[in-house]
Amino acid sequence: MNPNPTTPSLGSLNGLRVIDLSRVLGGPYCGQILADHGADVIKIEPPQGDETRTWGPPFEKGVASYYMGLNRNKRGVRMDLTQPTEREQLLKMLANADVLLENFKTGTLEKWGIGYETLKVQFPRLIHCRVSGYGADGPLGGLPGYDAAIQALSGIMSVNGEVGGEPLRVGLPVVDMVTGLNAALGVLMALQERQHSGKGQFVEASLYDCGLSLLHPHAANWFGDGRRPGRTGNAHPNIYPYDAFPTASVPIFLAVGNDRQFQQLCMTLGQASLAHDEAYSSAGGRSVNRASLREKLVALLASLEGVALVEQLSAMGVPCAPILDVTEALNHPHTKHREMTVSMPNGYRGIASPIKLSRTPATYRMPPPAES
Repeated sequence: MNPNPTTPSLGSLNGLRVIDLSRVLGGPYCGQILADHGADVIKIEPPQGDETRTWGPPFEKGVASYYMGLNRNKRGVRMDLTQPTEREQLLKMLANADVLLENFKTGTLEKWGIGYETLKVQFPRLIHCRVSGYGADGPLGGLPGYDAAIQALSGIMSVNGEVGGEPLRVGLPVVDMVTGLNAALGVLMALQERQHSGKGQFVEASLYDCGLSLLHPHAANWFGDGRRPGRTGNAHPNIYPYDAFPTASVPIFLAVGNDRQFQQLCMTLGQASLAHDEAYSSAGGRSVNRASLREKLVALLASLEGVALVEQLSAMGVPCAPILDVTEALNHPHTKHREMTVSMPNGYRGIASPIKLSRTPATYRMPPPAES
């Protein structure tokens, strides 16, 4: 398995043709997932291009790095679908396609006579996947949705941030990304079902639904006791110590999930008796008494070298890590070992596919479509 392009092997989706009309993030990310694993993805952009081409700096040869991170392994075409002749060309392309991926505002394709109800008659085997903000109907149906707005409305921001602080957006487009993943999963499910029925179907992944799906364990806690979840900073709402801690050198994160791991932590810190303290000997007790436990741990860790401590604890089976920045993470030896970055002769660099298949691995055949 080599993330750098050589002679491409046949991916697991070899032979699958996808027409990708989507722009921005969720849809293009779905298309890139499929393309990395062998699908022939044709990205159709409006005459002015996908708007993320301008979302910079930084820019690479005039195209924003943001766009470059979401559109590799795709062939590019510019089409003005407001024109009937261009829509006729799209229909010709759909005649040989398995999947249509789009994120047009509700009613737009229908207005142009190429909505799902029309297309399914002409192309009964076509999988039509729509990424939307809120779905087509309901109180918010048809409204445009961006990641940050969905983070705000779905409750994600309300549980992110420091205790007593303001709600905070997660610093990644997590809703968009998981919507792209769910869209790809839905496409694969529909393709599997088509093998039995011979029929395509409509697949929808909305940012709103996917945002709500990310609320674990906060939603589960609310279903359980009815209490309004709040912000806990870096700490986990249910288990402790599952939090960031300073050391003498670098900040680290301890992710202690059970009694055995806590006992190992205490022994490593030379505080075996702490593991048997009635206040901390059980997971429930540690969660309830987290404030006093944190105070003790902060004092114990303050004089220790963080990286060495992480290595020692990891060897004892205690999940933990130094807190790295993006540059450090991308240059980490394990990132290289896992082949999680990809580079191409033209200078393209990006994150490799995290989906590892033994016989049909992802391949990296083409950089994102160039500006035309």
